[in-house]
Amino acid sequence: MLSVFSDEYFMKKAIEQARIALEEGEVPVGAVIVSQQQIIAKAHNQTELLTDVTAHAEMLALTAASDYLGSKYLKGCTLYVTLEPCIMCSGALAWAQFDKLVFGAEDQKRGFMRYGKELLHPKTKVSYGILQDQCSELLTAFFQEKRK
Repeated sequence: MLSVFSDEYFMKKAIEQARIALEEGEVPVGAVIVSQQQIIAKAHNQTELLTDVTAHAEMLALTAASDYLGSKYLKGCTLYVTLEPCIMCSGALAWAQFDKLVFGAEDQKRGFMRYGKELLHPKTKVSYGILQDQCSELLTAFFQEKRK
């Protein structure tokens, strides 16, 4: 049984958001933001729905968390996201000054890690590979279906 406050528990919540995206025909990426062991924001990709290339799960969750806390800085917060953030999202995360970023699947083509962790705020801790198989399977299934 998962601890309520484990990285796996919160990543499962992000996966739930990714499944919503999948049902809506979006690239299945989900995100949740946690502060003091409580989910304060959750989102999934909505680039198709909003006709907005910036409507990534991370960006939407970041906006919701900032609104919730009444602050542009998200110190003390952890972002859980099913796919490694892109450069755009990592830049926004740097400005928001997250304490921790946890992602599931790596993004070999567009992920920020290929350019270095220094794209994030210097104090942001990074953990990855959490429930990687589950996160990757959603993405693989989505793109296989698109290619048919």
